[in-house]
Amino acid sequence: MAASQAVEEMRGRVVLGEFGVRNVHTTDFPGNYSGYDDAWDQDRFEKNFRVDVVHMDENSLEFDMVGIDAAIANAFRRILLAEVPTMAVEKVLVYNNTSIVQDEILAHRLGLIPIHADPRLFEYRNQGDEEGTEIDTLQFRLQVRCTRNPHAAKDSSDPNELYVNHKVYTRHMTWIPLGNQADLFPEGTIRPVHDDILIAQLRPGQEIDLLMHCVKGIGKDHAKFSPVATASYRLLPDITLLEPVEGDAAEELSRCFSPGVIEVQEVQGRKVARVANPRLDTFSREIFRHEKLKKVVRLARVRDHYIFSVESTGVLPPDVLVSEAIKVLMGKCRRFLDELDAVQMD
Repeated sequence: MAASQAVEEMRGRVVLGEFGVRNVHTTDFPGNYSGYDDAWDQDRFEKNFRVDVVHMDENSLEFDMVGIDAAIANAFRRILLAEVPTMAVEKVLVYNNTSIVQDEILAHRLGLIPIHADPRLFEYRNQGDEEGTEIDTLQFRLQVRCTRNPHAAKDSSDPNELYVNHKVYTRHMTWIPLGNQADLFPEGTIRPVHDDILIAQLRPGQEIDLLMHCVKGIGKDHAKFSPVATASYRLLPDITLLEPVEGDAAEELSRCFSPGVIEVQEVQGRKVARVANPRLDTFSREIFRHEKLKKVVRLARVRDHYIFSVESTGVLPPDVLVSEAIKVLMGKCRRFLDELDAVQMD
């Protein structure tokens, strides 16, 4: 019985100890365990696999993906970071820049500004194509000149009162439609995601005048094309109390974990600790600093239960980004199968 429990723990849990982590590697491959049929079975996979959306708002999404291997989970993460396309500034034509920001630094800052435009409606620009068209390019103009405020108080030292247009923000970027883009995209749909991103600061007499070309690209080519601010996953925590913890030890135990993980209840006049919500724990392993408590708790993570967190830059909603990542992964699988068929035919 004990041996069976040890095998189940090895197969289903990653255990965090005081000086190391056990059961890190996937071991449920065919023939590794006597009495277990670990051969691939599509019906069994479809029965065990599920996706549960925990939280979603305009820019962030948290969902659970259960019943998959770490390789698949990491594939989704990497595709979200590097292979879902977006539109970003690629070329900057500087007509005049008398600010203290060098042209190269200014162009780099402009490239990192997220552009609110659906990349699915555009094509990739052909390599070597200097002039863009309405199907592969968005054009923005930035023209700002700083002047003195004639109505400012004489004794004022506040730049916001002394100068006009001394801060250049993304709200100063103006979209210039190419071809029939004005008919395809309503006014206000093509714009920077945020209008309050500071680009540069000016002083009277200084000016920035430039033209920007935005193209479609992926994060693998440059980080400015990445559609997510963060895309990460973690295994679901599994915290088990090996024996009852009561009295002052219960209070001390609750302080060893993130708020909400351990709950202290009154049972027949005594304080008793119980695991309330292990999902909230960050596994700081503070418990191992307490000699009396570290032996009454087992810290583990569920091997095939992944908690995904996706934070969009605002270019596309996070649920759309996840669906686009799935499409990219499906395309990779199709190409791989096609290559296998080609090899077999040869």
